[in-house]
Amino acid sequence: MSVEKDLDLGRETWRLFRIMSEFVDGFETMSGVGPGVSVFGSARTPSDNPYYEQAVECGRRLVENHFTVITGGGPGIMEAANMGAYQAGGKSVGLNITLPTEQKPNRYQTHELTFRYFFARKVMFVKYSHAFICFPGGFGTMDECFEALTLIQTLKIAPFPILLIGHEFWDGLIDWIKNVMLERHANIGPHDLELFHVTDDVAEAVDIVTRCYAKELSMGPKQPTIPQAASQTTAEGTRIGIDPKRRKLGDGIDDLPSPRK
Repeated sequence: MSVEKDLDLGRETWRLFRIMSEFVDGFETMSGVGPGVSVFGSARTPSDNPYYEQAVECGRRLVENHFTVITGGGPGIMEAANMGAYQAGGKSVGLNITLPTEQKPNRYQTHELTFRYFFARKVMFVKYSHAFICFPGGFGTMDECFEALTLIQTLKIAPFPILLIGHEFWDGLIDWIKNVMLERHANIGPHDLELFHVTDDVAEAVDIVTRCYAKELSMGPKQPTIPQAASQTTAEGTRIGIDPKRRKLGDGIDDLPSPRK
């Protein structure tokens, strides 16, 4: 092996330690913040936008209901939610990401982490959140929202509320999901439309989160029975599941429930 290849291999090996360090820092910090709710939305939302004002209210109401507010730590909706939590005297977490442009950390964070890797950051959002509240946003907001929907749909994580704020923003997308994704192509099942709830009322959204956390309310379709071995939760907050090779070879698990139809 050439010296150049040795150096490349060494760099890749050390990269693993860098990735591990992000998980270690994240787990150590987030394990002590208490029950969290992640609030997503555009970094480009100005402070005079009605959604910004609603996000401030959302952060405040979550703290009043004894939740920690978790955001991406940037400006716009993230800043607003952190501000509401901070001004209410609660825990206000920012999971910042290093980007070439746009990411400017807001000053309303009581707990601040910075990630190089989106995938490590996403683990923290999912593992330490009891709900996602999504305000209008761009690709990043859609990414977080649909990743959570995918994890819940495929039973990879236990279900939690996903609240979408703003009918005027979300209804066009929901219509497309119904008319094209479901009815025209059958790429999802009818019950998948129960995995989220759209509302214009922040108070309603926080009330749903609070009642679901207290197990007074459940969102989404009825969960199938999952074998105990498959339902065990891993350190990153997802279910172990079943190895596809075991299913292929048979192992007494052929009758396991498939994702909802």
